[in-house]
Amino acid sequence: MRVAVAGAGNVGRSIAQELTDNGHEVILIERQQSRFRPERVPNAQWALADACEVASLEEVGIASCDVVVAATNDDKVNLVLSLLAKTEFAVGRVVSRVNRAENEWLFTEQWGVDVAVSKPRMMAALVEEAVTVGDLVRLMTFRQGQANLVEITLPPSAPHVGQAVSEMPLPPDTALVAILRGKRVLIPSPDDPVESGDELIFICTAERECDLQEIILGGPPPEAEESQV
Repeated sequence: MRVAVAGAGNVGRSIAQELTDNGHEVILIERQQSRFRPERVPNAQWALADACEVASLEEVGIASCDVVVAATNDDKVNLVLSLLAKTEFAVGRVVSRVNRAENEWLFTEQWGVDVAVSKPRMMAALVEEAVTVGDLVRLMTFRQGQANLVEITLPPSAPHVGQAVSEMPLPPDTALVAILRGKRVLIPSPDDPVESGDELIFICTAERECDLQEIILGGPPPEAEESQV
């Protein structure tokens, strides 16, 4: 997979390093000479360019990328790059960093963003996930499909504790994608039983969250919690 990452700060370099370590081809775009340090991610292709200029994006070959990651510390730059990548170069998938929580509403498919990653929201969600049992916690939103990655930690009183995954009648537009049990990550199969304390990771539409919470926990759910920063 060919990926362009804009922004060679700590976030951009970390993403680029992880992707190159996994065997992907990465172009790391940085416009500030002081941050242009190819030796920090030597397996990436570095480009000293402005990610908001069409000519610069053409020169680095954005059109040939499968994914563009807007990872700068400037929300305006990330939005402009996302829009250009999607509308001018028809990039299949655009992932954008949201630096300021109050700007999150802008990072939608109208701006070319397929997945918006808000660090404040994710940090708050991880705090909630660590301390909350018996509530639905949203971990991430996938904007284009209006689907959410959500987590529910099973209390001992959950109605399906001890039953097989296939016995949980999930609502439409919902998929159980992983079970976290202690230090183990389990890919669920129909015959796997769920246990008290399991962290169930689902992908579902926002409209199905209340139905999911009611099925998994039993009884009418309280208002679904969402990380707010």
